Parts: sequence; C-alpha cells; structure tokens
Amino acid sequence: MRILTPRSVLAVAILGAGAAMPAAAADIGACLITKTDINPFFVKMKEGATAKAEELGITLSTYAGKVDGDHETQVQAVETCIASGAKGILITASDTAGIVPVVQQAQDAGLLVIALDTPLEPIDSADATFATDNFKAGELIGQWAAAQLGDAAADARIAMLDLAASQPSVGVLRDQGFLQGFGIELNDPKKWGDETDPRIVGNEVTAGNEEGGRTAMENLMQKDPEINVVYTINEPAAAGAYEALKAFGRENDVLIVSVDGGCPGVNNVADGVIGATSQQYPLLMASKGVEAIKAWAEDGVKPEPTPGLDFFNTGVSLVTDKPVDGVESIDTKEGLDRCWG
Repeated sequence: MRILTPRSVLAVAILGAGAAMPAAAADIGACLITKTDINPFFVKMKEGATAKAEELGITLSTYAGKVDGDHETQVQAVETCIASGAKGILITASDTAGIVPVVQQAQDAGLLVIALDTPLEPIDSADATFATDNFKAGELIGQWAAAQLGDAAADARIAMLDLAASQPSVGVLRDQGFLQGFGIELNDPKKWGDETDPRIVGNEVTAGNEEGGRTAMENLMQKDPEINVVYTINEPAAAGAYEALKAFGRENDVLIVSVDGGCPGVNNVADGVIGATSQQYPLLMASKGVEAIKAWAEDGVKPEPTPGLDFFNTGVSLVTDKPVDGVESIDTKEGLDRCWG
C-alpha cells in the first residue's frame, strides 16, 4: 500500500495526477511537472510525454503550476512524486534556483531528475537537461531584427518583454541572446536589465501570457511611443504586445520577434503579426526525457549531453517569410510542418 505524507496528500488534492497506464504496465512510474497547463508549449510537451509513456508502458503522472511562476505548487508536485515511488521526474521549473533543494531530495531518494526546456541553476543540479539552446534562439531573432533594420538598427528603440522578475534561466538566456544578436553589449550575461545601451527603452515582465504581453507593451509605449523593435519571451506575450500596438496605431511599423515556434505562433508569422520566431521542439524534449527515465529504471544509465555542451540540445530553427543574408532560416510552410514535433 502506498503511503503519502500529509503534505503530499494535499499536493495530490491540489494538483491531480494524469491518467495512468493499466496496472500490469505500472512497473515504472514517471512524473511530468510543467509551469502551467495553459501555455500551448507545455500542452505539446505533455502530449509528447504521454505518447512516449504509452508506447513504452510507463505510468505517467502529470502536474502543473496554476500560473507561470507558481513555485510552491511545483515543490509539492516533486514531493508527491517522491512519495509515489516514481523512478524519475521531468520538470520545467518556474524558479530554477529555488527548486534545487527539493530536486536534491528526489535524487537522494533515487529518482532521476531531468530539466526540460529550462535549465536549473546551476545546470548540474539536474541529472540531465533536454532543451533548446535558448541563448542561440534569442541570438537568431536578434540577428534577424538587426538585419531587417539595416543602418537604422543604430537608432532602434527596443522594448524587452521578459518572463518574470525572478529571472529564470530560460528568460535570461533568450533576452541576452537577443541583445547579443542585435549587437548590444551585455553586462552580466547571467541577468537581464543591467545593460546601458540607450536603444533599450526598458524591460517589463509578461508571465509568458497574452494579457501580460499586452500590459507590458502598454507600459513601455507610454514610456516611449517611438518603439520600433519588440523582443518577446514567447509567442503568447507577442500576441498581447501586438494587440497593444494596434491600440496605439503602431502595429504596421514595429518589428516583433519571439521564441517558441508553436503552430499558432508560426501562423502569426505568416500573418505578419510576428516578424520572426525561433522554433523549439518540446515534443522531442519530453519524449527523450521519458526514454531516459526508462533507461535509468532498467539499467541505471543516465543520459549524456550533446558533445561540447552541458545539456542535450533538441535544436532550434528561425522561422520567417522575410529571410536575411547570413542568418539561416526556414519559411512558415516548413515551420508549420515541423511545429513542435
């Protein structure tokens, strides 16, 4: 009989577990913990993990924060996974440093912990990381935006729509990658907002959703109505920023760039809402993660990182219908064929 601690019982009540495999296939248990259940990126990640678990005969339980940044719920989910006897955890952490102590508890209990998309801080706090090269993703859209502006890039007015004030690693990497790609000198590359380049109008946080993107864009437009470049942490934030720009009558003369490459985001590129986006592959991250938990449970083998990197690189592609010299890209037709595979 499985015994849960009172805190874990509470966590189960709050979070709820995903559908499990039949009892005969329940020898290996795995958990997927995402930031939210709302963002399409994490919906696709859950689909990938679920499909691979069904294929391999693994019992998968899924958990998510109530909103992006809900650290406490993720902590409760890890505790529940430990108590349940799971063999491994896949997690996209909201607080990449704050989650480390409970991750250590899971590892001490014999669980394999794999970070998906968002590296922990430090990165080796997880047993492995399956992710986009988020710095590269930002760098690609920065290079594209600078090339689109040409000489006018020297006088750009840039709005930075970031993720959260806690500055999780994924948000820092994309932000700093964009700035470097655009040609702006970084200060401390481990945080955003400390740059001194006068082209940066300011940083606002969005919580990675449309409402947050709209509010952040409104705030920065009030600060400088001449903004002509908008970096966004993801495509829901980009959609909100576009709606705010429409209210200011500026939607046709501002470049919006983003990261994710989901099917709705690629359609927004095709429609001209977003100029370019860097496409990630969360289904691949999740399916590889489930395979790794199975290997750990059966053979005690941990996954290896991509040679020369400290994580397993699941790839990134720039998606745009306005290619520029020197920046490799795919068009929206190919982006829709590949979106989040």
